[in-house]
Order: sequence, then structure tokens, then C-alpha cells
Amino acid sequence: MSFLALLFALLIEQARPLSSDNGLRRLLRNWISWISRTLDAGHHQLAWTTWSLAVGVPTLVTLSVHWLLLYFLGWPVAMVWSVCVLYASLGFRQFSHHFTDIRDALDAGDERLARELLAQWQHVSVGSLPRSELLRHVIEHSVLSAHRHVFGVLAWFSVLAALGFGPAGAVFYRMSAWVSRAWQASAQPKKGWVSEPLQMAAQTAWHRVDWLPARVTAVAFAVVGNFEEAIDCWRTHAQRFPDDNDGVVLSATAGALNVRLGGEALNAQAERGGTLLSDEPHESQDSESTPGRAPELAHLPSVVGLVWRSVVLWMVLLALLTLARLLG
Repeated sequence: MSFLALLFALLIEQARPLSSDNGLRRLLRNWISWISRTLDAGHHQLAWTTWSLAVGVPTLVTLSVHWLLLYFLGWPVAMVWSVCVLYASLGFRQFSHHFTDIRDALDAGDERLARELLAQWQHVSVGSLPRSELLRHVIEHSVLSAHRHVFGVLAWFSVLAALGFGPAGAVFYRMSAWVSRAWQASAQPKKGWVSEPLQMAAQTAWHRVDWLPARVTAVAFAVVGNFEEAIDCWRTHAQRFPDDNDGVVLSATAGALNVRLGGEALNAQAERGGTLLSDEPHESQDSESTPGRAPELAHLPSVVGLVWRSVVLWMVLLALLTLARLLG
């Protein structure tokens, strides 16, 4: 059932992606904002309670609906519910249009437009970013977005679905990522600002939630790319990135594609008192560069191929596990 639910969700998402400002997204955004305003009192213990409710309530609702449908109506209806949840939780089309627009601008030789599109996507100031640095940031943000929107969701969904929790894992992962972005640290109080204990709780929880998926994604990239170089780069350079989990994914990508990633980070508007509106990954610190070739336009289709081969690998593994369960 998990394999079929994932397959149908990916196919539907490719044919008819959800809009970036759909009703469900607004509902969850309002939920996160309301619970932080209501419970955030600046206390460490209450911060963890607030995080647990923000992430746990949507997860438990998803799980309860799955169990009720499974018990009263059977697995076909429960699978339809799983498809709906996965359709809303994962998918390339939630971020790939940014990547496509920037790639098309670079193909047309319009670097100014490409910089503007990157700035709009990540809500950062790019200035006169050199072409190689522009390409590096596009690769990094695209890979991290693919991890958060696809592979991390796949990892949590697959594990919890195997234990009988249906699509709850997908909601748990996406809500954890969303909450960590919504409650991220800021240089000064602003609209939607939350206390430091709540920021720390959200970031700590997200690091723990994403620890295993990040390494699963890195292994998948290594298997479908240059395995030895990906593993070596992972072991040598992952800890040099500001975030350990992101470092694992990016260093494995660098080795798999032989591309240089990491280096001087962009200046986030949030650091200058602006508002970061995107829930996509962005950089706010510097890191050391990995070995490899300087980013080129030819690396962009290589990134697309790496991601899609990893998706195929995931689907093949799930299909084999599903077949093994049916035959066993």
C-alpha cells in the first residue's frame, strides 16, 4: 500500500501541483502562528510543549483519520487518504519552478534575471554575485529543497508506514521542517517573533528529526552518483558546514557530481531586520568549500539527473519490500 500511495501521489503532483498559497498551507501557517502566540512564554519546558503541540496535533489527526478509515472502510480507502496526505506533503513541483526559471534565465544568458529570481526564492540579497557563485547557490538550495520536500518525507513516511502509522510520518517531518523555519532565530524582535527558548527547541527538534533522513539521502546520492567520492567527501567535509545535516547532504552531492560546494554565504535579509518569508533552506553562515570543479551550467542537469535517479532507487526499494511482504 505504501508503494502505491507514493507512486500515485508523485504522479498526481507532477500532473497537477498544489499552488504555493493553497488553503491547507494557510491553515497550517495560521495554526503555527496561533499556538506560538498563545503558549510562548519564554520558558524552556513550555517551549517543548508548544513544539509538541504544533507538530503533534496535525500528525495525530492524520494518524487518527488513517486508522478510522482502515478499520471501518478498509485499506483501499485508507490508501486514498495516504495519497492525499502525500500529495500535500511531498513533491518536486513545490520548489522546482524556482530552479527551472533560474536555469532558463542562465540558458538565455540573463544573469541579472537569474540573480533576481534567486533573491525572490530565498529572500536574500545577492548583489553582483559571480556566475559560479550563483550556480553554486542554485545547486545547494535545489538539493536541500529536494531533500526536504521529497527524500526526507519519503524516509519518515516509509519507516512509520511499515510500523502501521500510515502517512503520519510525512506530516511529522514536514511540520517539523516548517516549524523550524517559522520559529527560526532572528536578530531582533519582529512580526511573528518568538522567544529564544522556543527558537532553540524548534531548531534542536528539527536537527534530531532530520538526522537520519539526511544520511539516507546522502547514501542514495552516493549510490546513484560517484560512490567513492561522495562517501569520502561526506566523511571529510560534512562537519565543515554550519548545519551538520545539511553538510551531509551537500558534501555527498559535491562528491557524487564532482562539483565544488560551500564557501561564503549570502547575506540574509533577516540578519538586517527583514522578514524571511520562505520555508526553504537558506544559508546564514560561511563554510569551507569542498573539492571539485567550479559550478558550471552543465551541473544543473546533472543535479536533476541525480535527484531523479535517487527517486527511482527509492521506488524500486519500496517495490521490492512490498513484493517481499506479499510473497512472504
